[in-house]
Amino acid sequence: MKTLQDILYRSGILEIKGSMDKTVSKVVFDSREAVSGSLFVAVPGTQVDGHQFISKVIESGAIAIVCMRFPDETIEEVTYIKVKDASAALGYIAANFYDNPSEDLKLVGITGTNGKTTTVTLLYNLFTSLGYKTGLLSTILSKVHTETLEATHTTPDALKVNALLRRMVDEGCEFAFMEVSSHAVEQNRITGLKFSGGVFTNITHDHLDYHLTFKNYLEAKKKFFDNLPKTAFALINADDKNGKVMIQNSHAKKSTYGLKSMADFKGRVIENHFTGLQMTINNKEVHSLLSGDFNAYNLMAVFGSSMLLGQDENNVLTHISSLTGAEGRFELVRSPSGITAIVDYAHTPDALENVLKTINGLRTHNEQLITVVGAGGDRDKTKRPKMAKVATTMSNKVILTSDNPRSEHPDQIIEDMKKGIDPAKTSSTLVITNRKEAIKTAVNLAAPNDLILVAGKGHEKYQEIKGVKYPFDDKLILTELFELT
Repeated sequence: MKTLQDILYRSGILEIKGSMDKTVSKVVFDSREAVSGSLFVAVPGTQVDGHQFISKVIESGAIAIVCMRFPDETIEEVTYIKVKDASAALGYIAANFYDNPSEDLKLVGITGTNGKTTTVTLLYNLFTSLGYKTGLLSTILSKVHTETLEATHTTPDALKVNALLRRMVDEGCEFAFMEVSSHAVEQNRITGLKFSGGVFTNITHDHLDYHLTFKNYLEAKKKFFDNLPKTAFALINADDKNGKVMIQNSHAKKSTYGLKSMADFKGRVIENHFTGLQMTINNKEVHSLLSGDFNAYNLMAVFGSSMLLGQDENNVLTHISSLTGAEGRFELVRSPSGITAIVDYAHTPDALENVLKTINGLRTHNEQLITVVGAGGDRDKTKRPKMAKVATTMSNKVILTSDNPRSEHPDQIIEDMKKGIDPAKTSSTLVITNRKEAIKTAVNLAAPNDLILVAGKGHEKYQEIKGVKYPFDDKLILTELFELT
């Protein structure tokens, strides 16, 4: 149990009403979770403002309120703490409440538009295989050493992050690798954490529904590197034109990796097949089970990070050869008849282009490539025609279908996508709104040795329609359909 004095360190206090000598049983920012002895942080949100629920949490037993403005009426038994930014304060409070676990392990954050999940998964798998107890926070799942926990956001809220990191420390983890999304930076979910390193993969058109402009999106990513301490490393992809922008104001030790540009950690692809990569890393030849140039970049990020974390080069290169990627990222499903399907999370124009470019670079072109793709509802609508244009330009046949329509009508989303299709490509484009039927049609159209890309959902095990998440697994559906062929 900690006192208010203990957990409010660095929270940006402007004014206090009441006693600070109180013991706090729990920290909450969701009023529904308030219990006797809890501290409630009133965070202004995009949908609701936590200040509206102050009286409710006091009725539930909250003994202290952190807020940006005092309520009109205050209760003598309750302590009110006014802060400049409640969202940022929550980050510091969460870290203090859980005894600042990020200071007791080496925490590395991975940010960028594409490659975050694969890179953190590869780092977790590598350091586990090197014999370390390791933690993971990713889009797909979180891991506390060998224990697996389901993930709900790219980066959980500040309380959940610190609770997970505390569990990792208590379990004896020495390293932790986490995805750092632009939302997490903007919403202060990582505020109060001490990072030992930050990695930048790349940046492309994404999340403009939230950030509104590419400049805002870029600045959100950059802020992560701006806040890294001098003791940390900042590792960037030298082949991305925005890499140097990321670290121009960073105090961290700067390093680079790349396949084309001069870099501290240099790679080169020798051969690329569906069965894996042959490449050099710092002039040493390595075979990987992963395919595609984008995975070559992911492997370079992993190698560079491990070197900056003090690992032995030869030992790391040996273990890299046996690493497998993240679920739903260029994941292959093969039929008995010789059809190869690729399930991938690509849900941006750039990610889709990268995947299709990789497939086209690996194929013989004696076979046809059928792409099944949709676009998410309630998200950046400008991506939709671009997604369709990329798919129809780089595939032999395309089936436009539903992704996660959320509150939107899937047919309207598809209509938006169709605006990006060249008239010459309309004859090779089908529209099948039902995603399962779309995948089934792709399988029926495919001949032996043909390729099917099912893009957009990857690891997800659901389809979100009108606020309800229905069970849906692209990989499972493909597997079941292939068993019938």
